[in-house]
Amino acid sequence: MKPSLSGAFKSGRASQWTRERLDQLSRQDLVNLQANAARLGEQELATLCDELAKERPKRGPDRGRGADKRGSLLPRSKAFGARGVWLQDPRTSWSGVRKSDGGVVMAIWHDAIVTRDGACACLLWAPNVEGGRPWSDTAAGRERLEHCKIAIGADGAEGLIVHGEALAGSLPEDRARTVLGIDAQTVIRFSVERSGEEYWARWGKKPA
Repeated sequence: MKPSLSGAFKSGRASQWTRERLDQLSRQDLVNLQANAARLGEQELATLCDELAKERPKRGPDRGRGADKRGSLLPRSKAFGARGVWLQDPRTSWSGVRKSDGGVVMAIWHDAIVTRDGACACLLWAPNVEGGRPWSDTAAGRERLEHCKIAIGADGAEGLIVHGEALAGSLPEDRARTVLGIDAQTVIRFSVERSGEEYWARWGKKPA
């Protein structure tokens, strides 16, 4: 039986995640657990998950596990709806603002998340330089930019992780080979930071 990730959302349970238990997880599950462990300050667990996730491709792709996970994933509009956000365009929007409290919620592509020393980051928006990111100039891209600016002025944003297979030469926000859906039970709280003309999501930083 595949181990449950429910313990990842409560602090003080890091000791339950033994090496043997972690070895049963898919790479996607390790990334999700690493993000939650970092958010809760469980740095030893976050570091171990990070190391195992980097090794996992050497053991071969996680065939079959993605198919098992597919049934637990939600379409983008339903996942946002579960967070109280109604997308401006359910077909193209990748972010939205919750009317009840003004909170920003963004969908981020799972494989676009980068990790280092227990911290995570994901590029949210960058300008379309020499035609390299045409999505940034679309209505959905401009919408994401505005939401990044709102999140910088607020207390960060919430992130929903999108699982799927990217299409070479295209941003997954614009076009992907396969979009499996969003695990709505995994919600990341991150800050939005501007670096030059780019906007990044960052979370799980170690205390100074």
